[in-house]
Order: sequence, then structure tokens, then C-alpha cells
Amino acid sequence: MEFPIATIMQWLSDLLLPLVRISSMIMVMAGLGAQTVPTRIKLALSVVITFAVMPALPKAQFVELFSFTMLYVVIQQMIIGIAIGFASLLLLNTFIIAGQILAMQTGLGFASVVDPANGLSVPAVGQFYLILATLLFFVFNGHLMMLHMIIFSFDTFPINGQWWVVDNYWQIINWGGWMFSTALALSLAPLTAMLVINISFGVMTRAAPQMNIFSVGFAFTLVAGLTIIWATLGNFVVQFEFQWLKMTELMCNLIGCTV
Repeated sequence: MEFPIATIMQWLSDLLLPLVRISSMIMVMAGLGAQTVPTRIKLALSVVITFAVMPALPKAQFVELFSFTMLYVVIQQMIIGIAIGFASLLLLNTFIIAGQILAMQTGLGFASVVDPANGLSVPAVGQFYLILATLLFFVFNGHLMMLHMIIFSFDTFPINGQWWVVDNYWQIINWGGWMFSTALALSLAPLTAMLVINISFGVMTRAAPQMNIFSVGFAFTLVAGLTIIWATLGNFVVQFEFQWLKMTELMCNLIGCTV
């Protein structure tokens, strides 16, 4: 049995180019993109998903695999996949930053652990928030939604060599600003409570100068910080759901679908 060269090139384009986009998303997305997940597992999962969804994807309109234009097309697929996966990563970083801000203001920043996802030393509170956010990400079927988004992107952004418009890149940059502002809003209530506690200790120091504020205040601040984290933990799911909807809206805007 003989196959024409055009048929072989079409089959390779339908396999390799979607594989680049899907694998780029898996390499950076929340949960699966962590450094603790071996690269071989990520690559094997990308290949399996590509073979599974390949019959449902539209035919690639670019089949010149052995050309210089092929390099630009591969870069384009990588950018689309990384952008979709990076949106979920920013979702988790929102809660990591909120935990770090809270830890630094309550004196809990002294307890630092190594973040297995990024390989950096972060406060334990930020790592605790990261674990909670990651678990909620899988509870909300975030991994399935990410796969749905990347597969739907082949309909809105087919493989034809065309590039994204500049507005899509600005949406990701604006989401970065939203991440920092939301992290500050999440930690605003605990920070306000700690500010009241610090003002109270300032008044006590003026009333009783002989009291050692450093030995008494530091221990009390640690206990108060843990109590405030426990008291505000019930609002974590509500905040995550709100951020989840914002992330879904961002990815829908990136790939051109409706929320």
C-alpha cells in the first residue's frame, strides 16, 4: 500500500502541530505543570491526549513542515498553549501572594519552606494557600476545563500560520495587575485586624513603658496571626470561585469563545 506524500504531510501536520500546542499548555498549567511532575509524564500525557482528540480537530491548513515558515508556526502554537496554561498559573499565584503578604505582616514569614512547584523558598502560609488552591483547582475540574479550552482553540484559532492580535497579549498583562490587586484585597481583612492589634500594643507600651513589647508582642502577634488565618479560612472557597470565574473569562477572551 502506497500513500501520496501530500497525505503523509497532512497526517504529520495534524499530529505534530496540535501536539506542540497541547504540550505547551500542559508544561505550564496549574497542577500538572509543577516541577514535581516528571517531564516524561507530561510529554506522555500530551501525546495520549493529542492522539485521542486528533480525529475531532480540524485539518491543519499548514502542511509545509520542511520550511522556514514551519519555525514561526511552531512558535505560534507554543505561544497559544503557554498563554492558556499561564492563565491557570496566575490563578494560583494570586493566593500565593496573598499568603505571603499575610505571613510577612503577622510574623509568620520566618517559617519558610521550599515551593516544589517553583523551586523557591516561600513562607509556609503561602505554601499552605497554594496547596488549598491546587486542591480546589482539581475539585472544580480545572484540568478538564483547560483541556476543553485548548481543544476549542483549534476551532477559533486554526493552524494556518496567522498570528494573534496584540490585544490578546495585553489581556494577559492586565491579568497580572489584577492578580496583585486581588491578592491585596484577599489579605486586607487580616491585615486590618493585625493593624488594630499593633496599635493596641503601641498604646499599652505608652501606658506601661516597663513592659518589653518585643518579647510579649511578638508571641502574641504569632498567635493572633494563626487565629486570624483560621477565622478567615472559610472565605477561601468563595474567593477561589470568584477568581475561577475571572480566569475562565480571561481564557474565553483569549481563544475567542463566549463565557
